[in-house]
Amino acid sequence: MPSTIVTLTVNGQEAEFLAKPGTTLLAALRDNLGLLAAKRGCAQGTCGSCAVIVDGQEVPSCLIPVETIGGAEVRTLEGLATGNELSPLQTAFIEGFATQCGFCTSGMLMAATALLEENTAPSRDDVVRAVSGHVCRCTGYEAIIDAVLAAADTQSKATSISRSVAD
Repeated sequence: MPSTIVTLTVNGQEAEFLAKPGTTLLAALRDNLGLLAAKRGCAQGTCGSCAVIVDGQEVPSCLIPVETIGGAEVRTLEGLATGNELSPLQTAFIEGFATQCGFCTSGMLMAATALLEENTAPSRDDVVRAVSGHVCRCTGYEAIIDAVLAAADTQSKATSISRSVAD
C-alpha cells in the first residue's frame, strides 16, 4: 500500500507529512515531527508513557494508526507550556517532586491535563482514576497525585482572582 498524506493540528500548528500504512501516531510524532516527549513504552497501550490528547481525549498514541485521525487536533507535552512559561500543572510537578526518571512524566502530565480540562476541581479519587493507567516505577503515585491536586487548586485560585478583577 502506498503512503498517505496526513494532516493534523499538533500543539496548535498544522502539520502535514507522509505516513506509511499502519504508522502509529506515536511514531509519526517522534519520527516525522520530532516531538519526543511521548515515550515508546509497552507498545500495547497499557503503560501510559505515550499518552497524548486527541480532540480533547487522552489516548495511547502507540495504538492509534495516524492515517485514521487525519484532521484531528493533537496535543503533546511540548504544547503545554506557553513560550518559556510552564503550565501550572508542569510547575506543580516540579515543585512537588513528582518526577524522577521522567519516563512516565509526559503521559502523567497529559492524563492530568485531560482531567483538569474536564473537571477543574477533581477529588483525590478523580486524580487516582485519571493516572491509574500510567505506570510509574520511580516517583510513586503520591507525589504525582498531590501535584495534580495542587495544580487544580492553583488554577482555581487564578480563576477566582481573574473573575474578581473582571467584576
